[in-house]
Amino acid sequence: MITKNMNAAEKKAVKKSQTLRKLRKYAPLYLCALPGFIYLIINNYLPMGGLILAFKKYSFAKGIIKSPWNGLSNFTYLFGSKWAKIMFRNTIGYNVLFLFLGTVFAIFVAILLNEVRKKTAQQVYQTTILIPHLVSTVLIGYLVYAFLSSTNGFVNKGILEPLGKEGIQWYTEAKYWPFILTIVQLWRSFGFQSIVYFATIIGFDKTYYEAAVVDGATTWQQITRITLPLLKPTVIILTIMALGRMFASDFGLFYQVPQNSGLLYSTTTTIDTFVYRTLMQDHDVGRSLAAGFMQSVLGFFVVMLTNAIVRRTEPDSALF
Repeated sequence: MITKNMNAAEKKAVKKSQTLRKLRKYAPLYLCALPGFIYLIINNYLPMGGLILAFKKYSFAKGIIKSPWNGLSNFTYLFGSKWAKIMFRNTIGYNVLFLFLGTVFAIFVAILLNEVRKKTAQQVYQTTILIPHLVSTVLIGYLVYAFLSSTNGFVNKGILEPLGKEGIQWYTEAKYWPFILTIVQLWRSFGFQSIVYFATIIGFDKTYYEAAVVDGATTWQQITRITLPLLKPTVIILTIMALGRMFASDFGLFYQVPQNSGLLYSTTTTIDTFVYRTLMQDHDVGRSLAAGFMQSVLGFFVVMLTNAIVRRTEPDSALF
C-alpha cells in the first residue's frame, strides 16, 4: 500500500508489486481472451493495411507496393457513374425504411411476447421467429423464387390464376421490388430485434406495472406510459448502431433475392451490388476498396453526428 511517507523508489516498487499480483490473479482470464484477441488482430486489423490500394491503380503483376498511386480517382468513379444517383437513393432509402419499419414491428412483437404468460409458449415463439435470421440469404432467394416464379411460382399458380387473373412477371417488373424486398427484410430480421427488445422488457421493474394495475391502468396505458418510455434508451442505442450501416446494404438481399435480374436494377442496385458488378467486370480491386472505405467513413460520421445530437437531448441514452 502506498503512503505519503514513501519515497519515489518505494512507491514504484509497490506499484510494480501490485501490477504483478493483478497479472497473476487475472492470468487465466487473459489466457481465455488471448485466442479471441489474436483473431481480432488477424481478421480485423491486419487487413487494414490493404486500404492503401484504395489510393492506387492496382496491378496484379506489380503488387501492392509497386502499383502506381492514382489519388482519389477510385473514389470519384462512384459519383461519376450514371448509376450514382440510383444506388445512393436505393441504399439510403431502403435503410431508412428498414430501420423505421423494423423497429416498429420488432417492438410490437416484443410487447406481444411479453404478454404471453406461459414460459414454454414464449420459448417456442422466440425460437420460431428467430429461424429466418439464421437462414442463409441464398436459401431465402430460392424461397422467394418458389413464390414468385412466373412459371411455377405459388403466387401466380396458386393465387392469381385460380382467381382468373393473369400471372405477373415478377422478375421483369421493377415496380414491385421495393415492396418485396421490404417484406423479405422484415421477415428475416424482426425476430432477432424482437428478442433484443423482449430481453429489455423482461428486465423492467415489475413494481411499475403492479402500481399501474392498482391505479386502474389498462394494458394499453401500461404499454404507452411504462413500456415504451422505458424502451427508449434501447431504441436509441440500436438506432445509432444501425445508422452506422446507412451507406451499406445487405448484399445477399439485393443480389441473391432478385436473382441479379438486370431488368430490376433500377430498384435493386445499391452501392454494394454496383461495386460487386464493377469488380467482376473490370477486376479493379482499388475501386472496390475505395467504396468500402467510403462507406465506413460516411457511417462513422453519421454515428458521431447522431450520437452528438442524442448526447445533447438525451445524455443517458448516448453511446459515449
